[in-house]
Amino acid sequence: MRQIKLREDYIKLGQALKATGLAATGVEAKNVILEGKVKVNGEVVYQRGKKLYDGDIVEYNSEQIQIMK
Repeated sequence: MRQIKLREDYIKLGQALKATGLAATGVEAKNVILEGKVKVNGEVVYQRGKKLYDGDIVEYNSEQIQIMK
């Protein structure tokens, strides 16, 4: 499981995918989110601007990202 340590109160979903290397570009992140391939806390999310907070878990392509404060 990959981890992101928050510098602010939240990080946006598209930024999290790019920061962990699961998406090479913002366009790629946008596309996989709009295609319904990304889950946040077990639910499919279609908003690349969704705010992620401490404790959230992102799932994409058999990988997980844990958001930490």
